[in-house]
Amino acid sequence: MSQSQPTSSQQQHSQTSNSKNKEEEEEEVAVVHPPKIGDRAPPLGNDDDAAAAGIRFPHDKPVLVVFLRHCGCPFAEKTFRLLTSLSNHHPEVCCVAVSQSTREDTDGWIVQVGGEWEVRVVVHAQRELYHAWGLGLSSTWYAVNPLALWHAWKLGTEEGIWNRNAESGSRWQIGGAFGIDAEGVVRWGGPAASADEVPDFREALRALGVDWVSPRGSLS
Repeated sequence: MSQSQPTSSQQQHSQTSNSKNKEEEEEEVAVVHPPKIGDRAPPLGNDDDAAAAGIRFPHDKPVLVVFLRHCGCPFAEKTFRLLTSLSNHHPEVCCVAVSQSTREDTDGWIVQVGGEWEVRVVVHAQRELYHAWGLGLSSTWYAVNPLALWHAWKLGTEEGIWNRNAESGSRWQIGGAFGIDAEGVVRWGGPAASADEVPDFREALRALGVDWVSPRGSLS
């Protein structure tokens, strides 16, 4: 019995599936293990990228680095607002936010969420910097599990922070936050355990040996 030939649509589906698998494999290869507590912090990009943010390790003061999921994510917005508040009240700490949306979209989003204050923003739309810090793409469950959706609704109803339209950046990107001491050693943080995780910056400052200042209502 002769075997039927696949239709053009089936061939296209097969090619698309293979392409996706190849992309996933390339992503898996590109992403290294995230730095652990006690490890030397990876560079913040190449020389030009790091120079734009004014960051080198070791640094003249502790550094908080936050990798945002994508511009438009309500938990990224909550995290960024907390980071900007911290940057304004803790000049002894260098605060850096990394975005994987385009520069144009990142700049527009920053205006929408209240400005960057003293946070230095690094844009890496190709996500190589995320990969170098051990942050790859997430599963569907990581991003849209029932608890994350509940927390998103709660964040919107209680704080007015809702999902925003995003023209760029992967919604499947894993976020994370790291605290690095002045010697360039990671003392706190790691990849976010779920999409709705907001970093505990009080713990970050404690790990970096910095006294926590609580501006009214900002980091509570």
